[in-house]
Amino acid sequence: MRLGRWLRVFGRFWWEFIVGDTPEVAAGVALIVLAGWLLARTAQTAAVVAVPLAIIALLVASLLRGLRAG
Repeated sequence: MRLGRWLRVFGRFWWEFIVGDTPEVAAGVALIVLAGWLLARTAQTAAVVAVPLAIIALLVASLLRGLRAG
């Protein structure tokens, strides 16, 4: 019983830590990591350029969304 409670609390902590208030950003990060991994396996130069650009685009989109929300 204590183990089950501990697992729930542990899972909630990590959910809040990773996802928090914006699941869209967490999903975007997961997609960027996946795309970067796939690109790194096939075209390393493209990964070096595309991943930072995707991160910047995600950051700008998140900031604009936050500014509009108030």
